[in-house]
Amino acid sequence: MAENGGGGGCCPPMDLMRSEPMQLVQLIVPMESAHLTVSYLGDLGLVQFKDLNSEKSPFQRTYAAQIKRCGEMARKIRFFKDQMSKAGVLPKEMLGKENDIDLDDVEVKLGELEAELVEINANNDKLQRSYNELMEYKLVLEKAGEFFSSAHRSATAQQRETESPRASEDLLESPLLQEEKSIDASKQVKLGFLTGLVPREKSMVFERILFRATRGNVYVRQTVVEETVIDPNSGEKAEKNVFVVFYSGERAKSKILKICEAFGANRYPFSEDLRKQAQMITEVSGRLTELKTTIDAGLGHRNILLQTIGDKFELWSLKVRKEKAIYHTLNMLSLDVTKKCLVAEGWSPVFASKEIQKALERAAVDSNSQVGSIFQILRTKELPPTYFRTNKFTSAIQEIVDAYGVAKYQEANPGVFTIVTFPFLFAVMFGDWGHGICLLLATMYLIVREKKLASQKLGDIMEMAFGGRYVIMMMSLFSIYTGLIYNEFFSIPYPLFAPSAYDCRDASCSEATTIGLIKVRDTYPFGLDPVWHGTRSELPFLNSLKMKMSILLGVSQMNLGIIMSYFNARFFKSSVNVWFQFIPQMIFLNSLFGYLSVLIIIKWCTGSQADLYHVMIYMFLSPTDELGENQLFPHQKTVQLVLLFLALVSVPCMLLPKPFILKKQHEARHQGQSYAPLEETDESLHVETSGGSHGHEEFEFSEIFVHQLIHTIEFVLGAVSNTASYLRLWALSLAHSELSSVFYEKVLLLAWGYNNWLILIVGIIVFVFATVGVLLVMETLSAFLHALRLHWVEFQNKFYEGDGYKFAPFSFILTASEDE
Repeated sequence: MAENGGGGGCCPPMDLMRSEPMQLVQLIVPMESAHLTVSYLGDLGLVQFKDLNSEKSPFQRTYAAQIKRCGEMARKIRFFKDQMSKAGVLPKEMLGKENDIDLDDVEVKLGELEAELVEINANNDKLQRSYNELMEYKLVLEKAGEFFSSAHRSATAQQRETESPRASEDLLESPLLQEEKSIDASKQVKLGFLTGLVPREKSMVFERILFRATRGNVYVRQTVVEETVIDPNSGEKAEKNVFVVFYSGERAKSKILKICEAFGANRYPFSEDLRKQAQMITEVSGRLTELKTTIDAGLGHRNILLQTIGDKFELWSLKVRKEKAIYHTLNMLSLDVTKKCLVAEGWSPVFASKEIQKALERAAVDSNSQVGSIFQILRTKELPPTYFRTNKFTSAIQEIVDAYGVAKYQEANPGVFTIVTFPFLFAVMFGDWGHGICLLLATMYLIVREKKLASQKLGDIMEMAFGGRYVIMMMSLFSIYTGLIYNEFFSIPYPLFAPSAYDCRDASCSEATTIGLIKVRDTYPFGLDPVWHGTRSELPFLNSLKMKMSILLGVSQMNLGIIMSYFNARFFKSSVNVWFQFIPQMIFLNSLFGYLSVLIIIKWCTGSQADLYHVMIYMFLSPTDELGENQLFPHQKTVQLVLLFLALVSVPCMLLPKPFILKKQHEARHQGQSYAPLEETDESLHVETSGGSHGHEEFEFSEIFVHQLIHTIEFVLGAVSNTASYLRLWALSLAHSELSSVFYEKVLLLAWGYNNWLILIVGIIVFVFATVGVLLVMETLSAFLHALRLHWVEFQNKFYEGDGYKFAPFSFILTASEDE
């Protein structure tokens, strides 16, 4: 549920056990004040409107044009946000109120700013493209110029050495081809060439395709461009090579041009004349300088414009979101026959009636409406939504409960008990007061800085941890408490409250054994005596203690769940569920596992050596046999026979009577025997619950009987499996303790024993990372999930239906949080 107090100081005290009483209200609002009325109700956030135009498409509704208009403005705002994000411009905090500005003015201003920004971007893109093309052209001039100048120098040197003036003339005309020795001088023709840049990853394929397409009648030279180049077409950085392709004939040229286009190779004109090359380089450099100055000026103007937008961005964004939400809500309202009023229906808490009426009156006054709005309460049998008022402390627990299923209207809320039982069962599995302190420190950081962190965007995991910060705080506090009971601080015992009650009898006694220990002092006052740690009998003792403790906790919580079903039955006035569900379930569970819990307590109090496994097994297999040394109290066999008989009788009591009684009630209603005159009452709502049957529905006895059969079998088998499921408390507690002990003894103490500071530092680092990674992260998550399962399955299935739906009021706060 939202962290919502629902109406501020007007609210009555919260009923933690039940959801807020709801009412179906009808509002008849004049057209001239409808917009302002919905706006004020959105600020109030306590009305969930029903869609009275569900048969109409979005385009057939009254305010479709206004929603389209707001959608267009929202698109412009998203465009501005994207542009500011790319430019690194942050929107400023909102100054003023959105009510102080007019939507028409905002629409005009947004249109003007968008047009100006689009024009600036288009001009900047053109200039940037020209700049990138000139940068590539300059590279081509430099790199290709190196080809020709080096080849010309080589040809000039060869000219001085040769004797034939004709050969010298040929050398100078085509110096780059002198590397091809196989060219016949009589077959030489005038060659053309193309220059440009090709992406480096495509350069080898490009050259191979050129060779194959022209059947080898080309000559290609490439050189690598060291720095990355911004491609003019895509605007992205790329690594490229400068190429020069020599060809013969127009047919070969046409093929080369097509291949260049296919490979995304940008071509640029180039002159063989060295003087023209130098002149072109000078011209290109000058144009680059001019373009750079122009681009910088354009970007400066663009940044000024974006900063102007950023000053009002939050204000405009909030205004548009609110207006769009208002018109969406207005489209859910229906026009009356005169088409002068709008009719709204919706759910609201009973306590909010006065606040809603005040909002209606204020809207009528502020809109100068001559007619006020009408507020009236409707009677209905429709199931209302569920609304629990929560705060930042209880909201996370309520979300945990709602993740299983939202409570049915006025159903008992498990969250009231889960606030305590969830962190406590977690701590039973996680008990170590050293680890609890670490968890508490991390949580206190989130709590102390909650105002700052609430306004920041966090990652998914951090967002979850921050949302449940108070639950984690409770988990850490309970972990410190259970850690003190277990007497474990990173698996190390400390005699915090008193010295150990035991001492060695003689010198042969050691810490590795409890043989020879005698009690010399009073019993250790709180928690586990530290003498047990590190002894041979530690594991058997703790196993027995934690296993029995898990059963006691499990049976207690399951009994609480069954007791909650009684309060549900009483609240919904279902005597059938009291007599034929609550009472048989209590008898069955406590005849078996309640009895086991009593035996555990008696054994602890008396110090008996009785085998409880033997007692429970032979209670079923041989109930008439004598107990012998396993007897814990007088007349135990008789008590067991009575309990076994009650458990067996309770099963048919759960199965048979309820379907027949429901059938009889259904027949009586249809015969008119249960009808009575309607009484005048102030209550606006009556929710019928007749144990699963509804008067207006067809009654299928076979379905009801099968449903009751499944429910009975599930409870009987679940009583055994659920009790066994609580043994996970023992298993995870033991695993956590042993892992902590292993890390301490096999990492920290082992490193300490080497008397080497380097090994000690490494050991401490490994110990810290193992403790944080395994015990404080993985074990925390594991214990959390197991505690979650115990509440969802073992506890809540005893009474919680969870088939309701959440109260989702029209609220600007919720609308803003959803859009972020």
